[in-house]
Amino acid sequence: MQFLYFAIAAVVLYFFSDWLLRRVESVLGRQLEQRSLFFFAILLGSLLIGFALIRYLAGP
Repeated sequence: MQFLYFAIAAVVLYFFSDWLLRRVESVLGRQLEQRSLFFFAILLGSLLIGFALIRYLAGP
């Protein structure tokens, strides 16, 4: 069952990272030069937090 939680969280956090990056770029008024690097950093950070939360809430 945890696999399903991880898969759903990965999809949701992927779209969240894209939305957040677009939001940051709109606030700055320009597209970032290292766009893929910032996207990866946002995605990695949110996945690490999200997966740790799932493991904590779902238990062993």
